Amino acid sequence: MTRPQKTEPKGRKLSNFLCFAVYSANLAFGRAYKPILDKVGLTYTQYIAMIALSEADDQTVSELGEKLFLESNTLTPILKKLEQSGYIRRARDPADERQVRVSLTPAGRRLLEQDLGGSLRDATGLGDEFPVVQKSVARLRDNLLRNTQGATK
Repeated sequence: MTRPQKTEPKGRKLSNFLCFAVYSANLAFGRAYKPILDKVGLTYTQYIAMIALSEADDQTVSELGEKLFLESNTLTPILKKLEQSGYIRRARDPADERQVRVSLTPAGRRLLEQDLGGSLRDATGLGDEFPVVQKSVARLRDNLLRNTQGATK
């Protein structure tokens, strides 16, 4: 029995989808970060939450969620684990008890001093193009969010 010959797909090809390129690059970043972050007991999402806190400490959970594009019901368990690990502190805002404020602890700051993801910049192979690609992807994200704002509400 002979197999039918494979033909080129008509029209769509997965490799031509920009969304797939971005999605699969995100997966590749996750794989690259995993062994580095496993050594310090963090997930990628925990790590980027800590990075965001290092930029501006004492943020509300809502503010942090906006920066990370995460809903509070997703972010809260991440923050609980970071607090249990001693890397962050959560406290009710004395001015508004409905708000929870999040800060890095000294242990969290020491952990971030290690520059855990520094080696991955070279691993991208982008060299001098790195900042250009980073800005282009951020612009792509911002354009998509702006153009889909009304559709999701």
